[in-house]
Amino acid sequence: MPLKVEADSGYGSVVGPGPGLAGSMGASETLPLLVPEDEPELTYLKPMTREELEAAAGGPGWKKFRSRLVLLFWLGWLTILGIAITVVILSPRPVSGHLHWWQKELFYRLQPALFLDVEGTGSGAISRVSEKLPYLKSLGVGVMILEGLFRSDVSLLNLTQIDQRLGTLPEFHQFITDSHTAGIRVILDLCKVDNNKTELSSNASDYVQDSLRYWLEQGVSGFEICNADTAFTEKTLKRWREVVKEFGTDDNERIMMVREIRDSVPGLNISESAINSSLVELVSRSLIPPSSHPLSAPEVAEAMESKLKTLHGEWPSWRVDGPVAWKLRKVIMVLMMTLPGTPIFRYGDEISQAPNPHHPKYSTALFHSLSRTRSHEEALLFGTFNFLTFNTTSLISGITNSTATPPLAFLCSWGCVHFLVLFNLGSESHALDSNWTLSLPVSGMFVTSTGLDRFGPVTLQSITLQPHEAIVIKLFETDPDF
Repeated sequence: MPLKVEADSGYGSVVGPGPGLAGSMGASETLPLLVPEDEPELTYLKPMTREELEAAAGGPGWKKFRSRLVLLFWLGWLTILGIAITVVILSPRPVSGHLHWWQKELFYRLQPALFLDVEGTGSGAISRVSEKLPYLKSLGVGVMILEGLFRSDVSLLNLTQIDQRLGTLPEFHQFITDSHTAGIRVILDLCKVDNNKTELSSNASDYVQDSLRYWLEQGVSGFEICNADTAFTEKTLKRWREVVKEFGTDDNERIMMVREIRDSVPGLNISESAINSSLVELVSRSLIPPSSHPLSAPEVAEAMESKLKTLHGEWPSWRVDGPVAWKLRKVIMVLMMTLPGTPIFRYGDEISQAPNPHHPKYSTALFHSLSRTRSHEEALLFGTFNFLTFNTTSLISGITNSTATPPLAFLCSWGCVHFLVLFNLGSESHALDSNWTLSLPVSGMFVTSTGLDRFGPVTLQSITLQPHEAIVIKLFETDPDF
């Protein structure tokens, strides 16, 4: 039977619009679900008056205080800036002097006769030297001194006649052109030319000067004579000097240089008189005393130390005349490249033993590394030189022989950059004592070494010099507070 449900007739009905319900607020269905509240009354902000602004900012006194504070800030900032500028201007700093080309370039001494054919009868040695120019330039060579271009029996009166075994005069003219193209200057060596008739008459002297003009016109950059040649008096040098200056310009200066063979020549010392009267630009001295046999490590160390302690005055130029033991050749190469002055190398000096067995038997890597460093570092070109003395009793090296060769060192400084060069010519290892390194910057960077096996940053206390080793380190000054 169906269930009967009784309900209000309005249950479930939808209230629709109708005139009868318009005012019926009693029925729940007709009330709005949300009854809006009364909207708040809007208040509008009004701009503050001048008096109100001053009161909010603290009053007129605060405005004056702020103005004075800003003024004080800018005055203080300008004062600090002025003090900084004054300190920079007045503080001592290195001033790079003007260096002539003969002070910056690397000199290379070469004999064209070394390039003659096996029989020694054919010409073309000069042409073979021309073929070497790109190789020499790649090594950093800037000046070539040609030896033996003139026969020893040729006098200064015949300077326009070269040794025909080496090549013809047109070939030599082409060689000078090729050398200029390669960026290498040429200096003619006149040490072995017969000078006995130099001072015979004024006509002969004029003829010699004409010969010099001939070569200067061809493009040579100067001439070299030897101080052992008594025919070269100060009067002769003055005449030659005048001729050389005729062709000299700011961009292409011509020079006279003297090779010092004897420390003293009876009755004349060209080296001393030339320097005192400014008649030559360069005086070449032997770094190691010439000897008929290779000097021992203590002898080389003693010679090096004597030269380093007396290094001052005029611009020096270094060369090595005597034989050097093969194990010390690389050490001498480092010394000549890092000493203040102009290094002069001979043909073949750039070759050294390879640093490891994987390389060819001979290598020029060390020479190339040193020449590149020397050409780019101001400290090595015109820095302040200081010879550093070792106290052998303070070396932590485990020396068992009291006669062992002590290490040598010097410092080339330019501003805050220092180059420390260390040498160990002996056969025992040496470690640097921390007390010795206290006056130096504590850390730096390896530049090169004779073994080409040292790289990266380094602290001085960690260095141990191996036998027959030289090391070049670039040190940097740092703030001790950091």
